[in-house]
Amino acid sequence: MTTLTDPPKESFQLGMLIYDTRYRSMTIQIVALIGFMLLIGWLISNTAQNLATLGKEPNFGFLGEPAGYDINQRLIDYNSQSTHLRAAFVGLLNTLLVAVMGCATATVLGVIIGVLRLSKNWLISKIMTVYVEFFRNVPVLLWIVFTMAILIETLPAPRAFRGDNPEATMKLFDTVAFTNRGIYIPEPLFSRGLGDISVFGAFGISIDLLVILAALFGGIYAARKVTARANRIQEATGERPTTWHINLGLIAVPTLIVLVALGFHLGYPELKGFNFKGGTHMRNSLIALWLALSLYTAAFIAEIVRAGIMAISHGQTEAAAALGLRSNRIMSLVVLPQALRVIIPPLISNYLNLTKNSSLAIAVGYMDITGTLGGITLNQTGRELETLLLLMLCYLIISLSISAVMNWYNESVKLKER
Repeated sequence: MTTLTDPPKESFQLGMLIYDTRYRSMTIQIVALIGFMLLIGWLISNTAQNLATLGKEPNFGFLGEPAGYDINQRLIDYNSQSTHLRAAFVGLLNTLLVAVMGCATATVLGVIIGVLRLSKNWLISKIMTVYVEFFRNVPVLLWIVFTMAILIETLPAPRAFRGDNPEATMKLFDTVAFTNRGIYIPEPLFSRGLGDISVFGAFGISIDLLVILAALFGGIYAARKVTARANRIQEATGERPTTWHINLGLIAVPTLIVLVALGFHLGYPELKGFNFKGGTHMRNSLIALWLALSLYTAAFIAEIVRAGIMAISHGQTEAAAALGLRSNRIMSLVVLPQALRVIIPPLISNYLNLTKNSSLAIAVGYMDITGTLGGITLNQTGRELETLLLLMLCYLIISLSISAVMNWYNESVKLKER
């Protein structure tokens, strides 16, 4: 009679880390990681020693010193005696302003141009093709400088608005002035404002803005709940209740109540002396950068939209047409919602490129984060390492934030398997 027993377990030996395929890949990765960390440590140590030899040990104390320079376009209060930290924050807000405006405008233009490129109208399709090829194949820096030149040379000077028979007049019921110094638009004001909240003593956040955003987002959240309830009723009964008026009221009414309570009104620009006073001044540098980046990026987004639409099976459009849907409804209800799953991933890259391309603002004198922290502050303080590290950190955080938001949206629109 024989007894079956388990084979003896093989004892572990150091040679198995190299010759055993079960451990070899892990060994190689650990060795590579150690080598990489040693390289990084050597670079940091060598940089620290060189800086110490030059008497420039890393120190961020310069951020609390007076900046000593002006910033012409800004969203918050700032003067030449403000700190370098506040100047950097003003530049960061300017960068975010261009990024948000540019991404929104480029998306709208890109979707429209991408759809029109597939138009059955030969002339429209070819015009859109010329636009895409024209903007994609010229460097964005040239478009920025070219747009700036057009604004300066074609728009009238402020003196053209003076006199009984002026050469130029204000637009939109005398509320907007287009000049070669920029565009003057009405400014939102609050007669019963709540003031600002100081953050780290470097900048303030408007309480009025926070309250308005809270009311707006609260209304949007409530509207989404109403829409979700309507979806459940439709799935259960086949009939969908009308909700657009409820959603509009939930979003608009709380916001309007907050605006009235804060005493919201508009301050209009007026010509006084040799220039306009009052209102919000959008300088040519901001407008040129915004338009150039938007038009340039829209050409790439148009191609992404066109590819996403063409990725949808033609049989679905035929089925929708057989149900009696018009072509515009087919595009908005059937094609585009599915094409978004193809469009969103490359769209993220274009948003990131637009944000990083905004660093070319210095070419037209727009003071973004590169022009303030990575430009004047760097030259005045001589702190190359510190300013460049902060500058890279700012762009890294902005890029990762854009990616996180777009990836979240991509997850929300992808197909849900059952």
